[in-house]
Amino acid sequence: QVQLVESGGGLVWAGGSLRLSCAASGIFFSLNHMGWYRQAPGKQRELVASITSGGSTNYADSVKGRFTISRDNAKNTLYLQKNSLKPEDTAIYYCTTKRIQAATIPDDWGKGTRVTVSS
Repeated sequence: QVQLVESGGGLVWAGGSLRLSCAASGIFFSLNHMGWYRQAPGKQRELVASITSGGSTNYADSVKGRFTISRDNAKNTLYLQKNSLKPEDTAIYYCTTKRIQAATIPDDWGKGTRVTVSS
């Protein structure tokens, strides 16, 4: 059974930083492609950042230069370092995994962690 458990969310002031973590189990973590999605109030879920099994990364334009996605295969853990946070980064952040890189929809989702950025 696949489990993705996010942590690290919370309340932060604009300009601050947070690091989200996602502990994965039930998958061959090192072989899977991982990602972070977010859903802001009243908006559709969007892909924030992704990282392939080989370590290649991709970011939404809105977070480029501020967010960094990384993975620790030895710990089966995915990270999202978020700097220079803005109120518009307020959302629930979801960890995702997929086995096929070209797949448009992740295979599995975590339950999410809430991030609130206050101005």
